[in-house]
Amino acid sequence: MIAAYQYKLKPTKQQVIEIDRWLAMLCSQYNYLLADRFDWYERNRSPVNACPLVCHLPQLRDNPDYYSQKKTLPNLKKTHPWYAEIYSQVLQDVVKRVKVTFDRFLKGDSNGKRSGRPRFKQRNRYRTFLYPQVKSDCLSGKLINLPMLGLVKVILHRPIPDGFKIKTVSITKKADGYYALFTLEDATVPTIKPDFNPESITGIDVGLKEFLTTAQNEVVAIPRYYRKAQKRLSGIQKRVSRRKKGSNRRLKAIKSLGKQHKKVADKRKDFHYKTANTLLRKYDVIAHEDLNVKGLARTNKAKSIHDAGWSNFLSILANKAEKAGLLVIGVSAYNTSQNCSSCGVKVPKELSERWHTCACGCSLGRDHNAAINIKNRAEGHSVLKAKSLLCDSRIVLEARAVCS
Repeated sequence: MIAAYQYKLKPTKQQVIEIDRWLAMLCSQYNYLLADRFDWYERNRSPVNACPLVCHLPQLRDNPDYYSQKKTLPNLKKTHPWYAEIYSQVLQDVVKRVKVTFDRFLKGDSNGKRSGRPRFKQRNRYRTFLYPQVKSDCLSGKLINLPMLGLVKVILHRPIPDGFKIKTVSITKKADGYYALFTLEDATVPTIKPDFNPESITGIDVGLKEFLTTAQNEVVAIPRYYRKAQKRLSGIQKRVSRRKKGSNRRLKAIKSLGKQHKKVADKRKDFHYKTANTLLRKYDVIAHEDLNVKGLARTNKAKSIHDAGWSNFLSILANKAEKAGLLVIGVSAYNTSQNCSSCGVKVPKELSERWHTCACGCSLGRDHNAAINIKNRAEGHSVLKAKSLLCDSRIVLEARAVCS
């Protein structure tokens, strides 16, 4: 099992200067390598419908792939000696980031979905660098030993679980300081909960009136953290707009605005984690609608949808369930609010109608009805059947082992 733990760092003044220097140099190298990729892309492509029959063909360049760009790093340290102050693997990871970004633009991700044209990074937008490999004993007490940076103080607000090994460490600069994200791995952790019960299932319907409603009619109120902080945020935003561009007072106001936005994001994230933990303590299988949140956010409810953070919550719920050996299933969202959960007949209603009433006698809240429909669709899902078969086979193997 792979887990991620985030801790706040307390670097010295000299280490802060060094980290900022690294980020500035890595940003420049990222932009240079990305420009090299774009140069090859523009020189070598030729649309069929725009290419004349007689034309001059320039000498084609070799594709600057991951390995060819990686070979340029030793020469970079000779022509620009200050890059030798950066740890070699951190510098190599920049090449990998460019590769992943450009491949998603040309080929798409694992699902074949292509991203937009990569953009060059501004200095203040390049905030993270990665140590792909670290020693197993790099963390000693409240200090972490980072190559070429030295010992950095860490606030260990929770201990690393026994048996987990630190695989990678990424350093991130945020509005309120520097953070280290540890990627942990333990291959001995089981992927299925020992007492997994496929009958312990519920469906959840997320919304803007209530954050979610379960099939058992349990309601979680929506906190609206951004709406509550909007007045203060607008005041700080006015302060930023009145400052002269490039001045120290403007930078100070921007930093204050960033801290306030981070407070809102941290509150929302904490709420998402607590809600996910509450659901996973009660149920072994949780079903939800497979929503196109990006498409919904283009409507006039965009601000409220972003404030609720549905995508982040569903991602957190899936990750927590995987670590706990439980199951989260996404089902089709088609007509979950319109169909009757008792007889299945479609009962058309406007979005403003918050109560579902059917001729069969079913009368309940609109969100409660949708949550029951979501649960019913998940009960026959192939993923749930496969998980149940794995659980049954594991129990049989354990019983045979005990008998023998």
